[in-house]
Amino acid sequence: MTDSDLLVFVVDDDDSVRRALARLIHSAGYRVEAFATARAFLERLRATTSPACLVLDVQLPDLDGLALQRELKAELPIIFITGHGDIAMTVGAMKAGATDFLAKPVNDVDLLRAIKAAFERVEQTYAMRCELDAIRVRLDKLTPREREVMALVVTGRLNKQVAGELGTVEKTIKAHRARVMAKMEVTSLAQLVRIADKVGVGDAGAIHATG
Repeated sequence: MTDSDLLVFVVDDDDSVRRALARLIHSAGYRVEAFATARAFLERLRATTSPACLVLDVQLPDLDGLALQRELKAELPIIFITGHGDIAMTVGAMKAGATDFLAKPVNDVDLLRAIKAAFERVEQTYAMRCELDAIRVRLDKLTPREREVMALVVTGRLNKQVAGELGTVEKTIKAHRARVMAKMEVTSLAQLVRIADKVGVGDAGAIHATG
């Protein structure tokens, strides 16, 4: 992602602050859209597909910033700005997933640094989502029996033990296991365990990967 692909939303009911923030953010190369109310922002957010973050004033006329944060449910990273913040408010916002909490008047360098950090989080989340989507596509290629074998193998059971639980012979389990490895595009049990842990297959955390 380049800066020109990234969209920064600004929500602040103070016209002069809103315009100043928008100018600063635009001058740093980001796309920026500014709103005076939370509701106006929410209407716009539903229509956007761009990677985005939110610079959000705590005190708003229709829906305060912390309530808006709860409504968004971590849909995008939030940088809070406020002239009325206190320690409890800051801690609550950060625990709920805010990227930063800045006091007004906002220092330009601090704000741009916070926006950069927010988009680094966006990029990490996007990469993680793409990885999970790719793993699920591979999982969909497994037959029901191969899924059963994978779920047991990643818990550390030996082929002989898997065969006993599934009522078959070890040779058959070896064949199923080889197909699982091929379809999941891994070359070791350790890799298979890591993938299984990410998508919740088996009890991957209980294994000492040695195969």
